[in-house]
Amino acid sequence: MKQMNMVKKIKYSLVALAGVFIFSACGTTQTVPITGRKHSLLVSDAEVLSLSKSEYAKYMQTAKRSTDAASTAMVQRVGRRLANAVEDYLRSHGAADEVNNFDWEFNLVADKNVNAFCMPGGKIVVYEGLLPVTQTESALAIVLGHEIAHAVAKHSAEQMSKKIRQSYGTQIGSQIVGAIAGSSVGDLAGAIAQQGFSFANLRYSRDNETEADHMGLIFAAMAGYDPAVAIPFWQRMAEKSGGGNSSDMFSDHPSDAKRIAAIRQWLPTAEKYYEASGAKTSTLQISSGKTSKKTKATRRRRK
Repeated sequence: MKQMNMVKKIKYSLVALAGVFIFSACGTTQTVPITGRKHSLLVSDAEVLSLSKSEYAKYMQTAKRSTDAASTAMVQRVGRRLANAVEDYLRSHGAADEVNNFDWEFNLVADKNVNAFCMPGGKIVVYEGLLPVTQTESALAIVLGHEIAHAVAKHSAEQMSKKIRQSYGTQIGSQIVGAIAGSSVGDLAGAIAQQGFSFANLRYSRDNETEADHMGLIFAAMAGYDPAVAIPFWQRMAEKSGGGNSSDMFSDHPSDAKRIAAIRQWLPTAEKYYEASGAKTSTLQISSGKTSKKTKATRRRRK
């Protein structure tokens, strides 16, 4: 009996070891723009984009689009400006192929929660409840830059890869076991999605959130938005949440104090991108979901 149990343990160990080798062979190591961090992904861009496209279509079928034409146009304007800056950066840094992964969409939905998200492929949704907190287009650009950064850094694929590794170890559900036994990591990714994995409600790690803060600040600056507005914006968020991170959007983010301290460290670099952008700095102020002129836009000279 003991010998039989030992044989079973050896078999299980060999299966587990084989799984590790399968994941290692199928995975790819990629470098995150701006930060240079390397991470290993078990799912391909095609797999993630296919799942994201399907989930986004279902979400928008039931979401109530905002009827505020001015605010909707503003979200699309700021989003497109950021997207152009990000694409220019990727092309100029040897990542032109990555641009093909994005089919940008920017939507404002009639929801009073303070929230926004970006699914893989550049599918961005902003809730109306966020606008009274951002107050200006530049602050909105900070938030959208953060969400776009999640997509550019492939944080969703990273979290899905993590889920695959965890699921292999615990073998949750017959679909997971079947995918491991005789198919591909792609099938396993699909099985993970059926287990309730959601891009819209995905919780990133604190490290992912910090990285998105960093990248988003730079992206906003590249697009010609003043990165210095990030500090008062996050201070407003802290006040709204009572000094904590109680809103849905920021519950998994770094603490307010740590976030602001990190932004202060990144600001000198971000300011250089801002000065080099030569773009017009928007000073439109948002009030109760509406937009109104505060001062005229000004042009930053290149240095």
